[in-house]
Amino acid sequence: MKKFGEEGTYEDEWEFEKSKSQIKRELLALKDLGKDLLNLPIKDIEKLKLSERLHEALVKAQGMTKGALKRQIGTIGGLMVHEDYDEIKLSIDRIKQQHNGEVKKFHQLELWRDQLLVGDNDVMTVLRNQFEDFDIQHVRQLVRNANKETEQEKPQKSARILFKYLQELNS
Repeated sequence: MKKFGEEGTYEDEWEFEKSKSQIKRELLALKDLGKDLLNLPIKDIEKLKLSERLHEALVKAQGMTKGALKRQIGTIGGLMVHEDYDEIKLSIDRIKQQHNGEVKKFHQLELWRDQLLVGDNDVMTVLRNQFEDFDIQHVRQLVRNANKETEQEKPQKSARILFKYLQELNS
């Protein structure tokens, strides 16, 4: 470090130091990342490469509420400092993206089922073209049964079977 009077200036000495506000912002960002981790299901947390202490803190926080949860989130944020938080952030984003893709597939299956139940034959053609194993007779039978169940105000057993059949085709 140069003395104040020699060749450098006072600002040069502090050029690479972080301000207190910057450090607080970074710690708050780590705390938010910890909250994102808490919002994940346990099975997804297991997939991440986390230290044992952080993993235990996350599992422990699952059953907490209010003040205890707030303190635990602070603890998790403190533990995040020692982790590769950029890698964790990328992993969380991948998991969320995968989950969003699954939700879209699920909604598409629901849409096909609903369209089949109202008698849209165009969907039947689309499904036949998209899936090799599509059994049109089986689907028509399920649709007929579902419509009968609706008329007789019975539980929608055939509609559920139709949805499961579409899921099997799509997987």
